Amino acid sequence: MNEQLKKHLKILQELGYEYIYTESEMKNSIKEKIKELEKINKEIQECRKCDLYQSRTQAVLGEGNPEAKLMFIGEAPGGDEDKQGRPFVGRAGKLLTRLIEATGHKREEFYITNICKCRPPNNRTPTPWEMEACFPYLERQLQIINPKVLCLLGATAARAFLGRQVAITKERGSVINWNGKLLYLTYHPAYVLRNPNAEITLFEDIKKAIELAYTD
Repeated sequence: MNEQLKKHLKILQELGYEYIYTESEMKNSIKEKIKELEKINKEIQECRKCDLYQSRTQAVLGEGNPEAKLMFIGEAPGGDEDKQGRPFVGRAGKLLTRLIEATGHKREEFYITNICKCRPPNNRTPTPWEMEACFPYLERQLQIINPKVLCLLGATAARAFLGRQVAITKERGSVINWNGKLLYLTYHPAYVLRNPNAEITLFEDIKKAIELAYTD
């Protein structure tokens, strides 16, 4: 080990770092997380814990950075998501992607998913029972990815975490501690499509959620 590297490691130790991961170890960590997420994906494709399996084309696990510090969570897949097997790819998803990019970041930096992994018929709101049946899959995703901040898109996603009715127009912008993670409540992009004046508010909320995620 050369002297320059020794000095660098000593500085890191003085700053409180107990272990320095090598590039190889980091790659193996990411591979292991992807492998665990793929296991969950196989399970949800065969899941029959609620009646939504009867009308789905395919379940939608989520996508993005397996080591993301920020996770965006909606309520359930829509028609486009059900067809493509990807979250937030319809009109609401395109808006979310555009607003993320407007902050100077890329969608791929984060992880995007939903409370329910299957599309409810006619895009109706998932029932409390459907969300309860599916929530353990999301909890496993959280354990694997371990994000710092969860940006909850809409009242339904917020209700799944908080266990109560949420008035999103009053509570958006709230930051709540949940099992050591920060919940950031904001509008669902679909709401903004119906209420274009709320777009700037959603944009500002996304910026704040990103700032929270990247602030030590």
